[in-house]
Amino acid sequence: MIDVHCHLQFKAFEDDYDKVIKEAFADDVTAIINTGTQLSSSRKAVEFAEKYENLYAIVGVHPHHADKIWTNPEVAEDTEGTLDINDNPKKVDRDYWLKELEKLTKHPKVLGIGEIGMDYYSYTSNGIVDPKLQEEVFIAQIELAHHAKIPLQIHNRHAGEDVISILKQHKHLLLDNPGMFHCFAGTKEVLKDALDLGFFIGFDGNSTYKGLAPGETVALPELAKLTPLDRIVIETDAPYLTPVPHRGKRNEPKYVILTARFIAATKEISYEQLMEQTNKNVYTMFNKLKI
Repeated sequence: MIDVHCHLQFKAFEDDYDKVIKEAFADDVTAIINTGTQLSSSRKAVEFAEKYENLYAIVGVHPHHADKIWTNPEVAEDTEGTLDINDNPKKVDRDYWLKELEKLTKHPKVLGIGEIGMDYYSYTSNGIVDPKLQEEVFIAQIELAHHAKIPLQIHNRHAGEDVISILKQHKHLLLDNPGMFHCFAGTKEVLKDALDLGFFIGFDGNSTYKGLAPGETVALPELAKLTPLDRIVIETDAPYLTPVPHRGKRNEPKYVILTARFIAATKEISYEQLMEQTNKNVYTMFNKLKI
């Protein structure tokens, strides 16, 4: 089983990431794809990929961080992720973050650009980042992925229609296998549009939760039923979205198997059938993946 999206470089794993990774591989997880959310975590994802044979990286800037990336190269070591574009405009290099991401895409174990997209959820620590700025950062990374010839890992939270609109406007920049929607949630119409654009659809541990998430109108199991098997991939988003029966505890890549079993039961197929097809889907999407 392949976990196509997690964050092992995050603080939640700083004391035991080695143990967590080795336990996942011992529990029949064959590959782990570790995703960045800003320059620092993207660089760390690449460092982890270099350290472990079947660990890979995806690099990018999450929409939640779109207002925290305008860093001058001269002060990058001290202020990465904290220098606001309005703090000192004369010292801001608007292209620095993108040039640094481009360097990371050249690494042989970097599979894609992500997680990128749009997010209209108001976080306690951050509120909602200016949608125009989110869009600017999103489009810049779509263009980077096109240049690097690697797929996208899309983040969408309460912004599905706008994400689809941007992707349609830039359809000429998408690969034949353009990537995946990470932790999919949204309407049936957004799901159809994402599939029509060629994207794979990621399902996580929150698929095992009862009821609707705040702001959503369609239950995740229903969306899983509507998604063709040859377009599904399974992920954890660890340390977040821990599946039942471990909900409330830290999520780990080994729990990808629990989510896979739930999705298999939802689609009324065997776990083995789902595992075989979803692994094929990952290889189709990420052609740099070699295990």
